[in-house]
Amino acid sequence: MLSGLRLEAGKWARCGLPVEARVVRRRTAVATSAVATVAAVVVLSLIRDGRAGSPPLPLASLATLSPVRASGPAGPVGPEGVPIPTGKALARPRSVVAGRRIDGIACQTSEQVLFHIHAHLVIVVRGVEQQVPAGIGIAPPYQVASTARGAFIAGASCFMWLHTHAADGLIHTESPIARTYTLGDFFDIWGQPLDRRQVGPAHGRVTALFDGRVFTGDPREIPLLAHAQLELEVGRPLLDPERIAFPVGL
Repeated sequence: MLSGLRLEAGKWARCGLPVEARVVRRRTAVATSAVATVAAVVVLSLIRDGRAGSPPLPLASLATLSPVRASGPAGPVGPEGVPIPTGKALARPRSVVAGRRIDGIACQTSEQVLFHIHAHLVIVVRGVEQQVPAGIGIAPPYQVASTARGAFIAGASCFMWLHTHAADGLIHTESPIARTYTLGDFFDIWGQPLDRRQVGPAHGRVTALFDGRVFTGDPREIPLLAHAQLELEVGRPLLDPERIAFPVGL
């Protein structure tokens, strides 16, 4: 164990160390005839963060994409009860230190739980799923818990309000204020670019998905809502969106 670091026993229980959680990966086949039909943009209010008056999200039907392939089986279940992709990490986390602010988001010595939600991010580059690494938004040295399902960062010198504890794509929002954070905020903390033609070091046309629908706006503006299922696909082939069952407590 590393001296001077806070070990979060309560976090272990919330994040499933270990958790017997059934992961559901649901892939939906898209009929060829449906691909030719452009669906109307779907309006979805931002209600899961308590802001019902927020602008609607620009969403379209999955049928607007062509072609879309089914993917292979999910990777092994990690320490948070969520599958970890078998592909490599897309990019390493940027280094953060106590007191640093990025997009107004601070790195503090204790996690802030006034506003505490989780979203899941999947990144696919030319048909291969990449890991969102552990340690984004967390300042080393880390206090790492070893579990039967892999490593989990349980303590550190400071935590940004958006961070990752494991390489499973689960984004933890733990903030002292209730507000809507975005995928752009998360990528800025990660230290990686994000736009319509680039996701980190991967270049190509970016297809963004939100809860199984196509997000037609700027991917940086995708909100990190509670239990939102987000996917960024770079290039082709396109895969059906991944769906997980969030473990109890997350």
